[in-house]
Amino acid sequence: MKLAPPIQAVIFDCDGTLVDSEVPSMDVLHAQACALGIDFTRAQAHQQFRGVRMADCIAWIGAQLPQKPADFEAEFTSRVRCAQATRFSKGLNVIPGAFDLLENMAIPFCVATNGPREKVELTLGLTGLLKFFPDRLFSAYEVGIFKPDPGLFLHAARVMGVRPECCAVVEDSLPGIQAALAAGMQAFALLSPEELHPEMAQRVRCIKDLTTLDFRQRGP
Repeated sequence: MKLAPPIQAVIFDCDGTLVDSEVPSMDVLHAQACALGIDFTRAQAHQQFRGVRMADCIAWIGAQLPQKPADFEAEFTSRVRCAQATRFSKGLNVIPGAFDLLENMAIPFCVATNGPREKVELTLGLTGLLKFFPDRLFSAYEVGIFKPDPGLFLHAARVMGVRPECCAVVEDSLPGIQAALAAGMQAFALLSPEELHPEMAQRVRCIKDLTTLDFRQRGP
């Protein structure tokens, strides 16, 4: 087996990876969709939307409506974003191990997210993690490339000045893992091997939580 090169930089997802915001985000989206009369379960919503960009989630919801208003996408997106911000303001938890991991990092690191900057700054700010990313926060909305396309991660690697194969990606969603592998990066998944395709699982290091990670050793 070919040995992986030393890790020289780390790219973190945000929702569900550093901040426990993925579940409340999906719950809000499910509730708003149900309010439109769409009949599907909370579990189905989480499976359908986890790690998927908002525009694709909204498009799926709109496709379920018998009569969709002409301005549905913009209006519904605004409604969901507002409801999510209200939910976040009531309290968010840091993913266990995130604070200690970031505090002890000895190599460059950043956040690369499919979410808009205002959302990730809100969730990181509410949990006290924003201070770790003063100038290393990459939003797919600004870069113009969304996971599972690898472009967002490749952009982050270029800015940090690190070759893709020397970057680690820490993710909790399938689109994020797909993007990491397509970018040629070393993927760490907050998922069980059973949640991944067998071929993919062989290329990913599945971790139980962030406490198992240690990026304090600097590569050559």
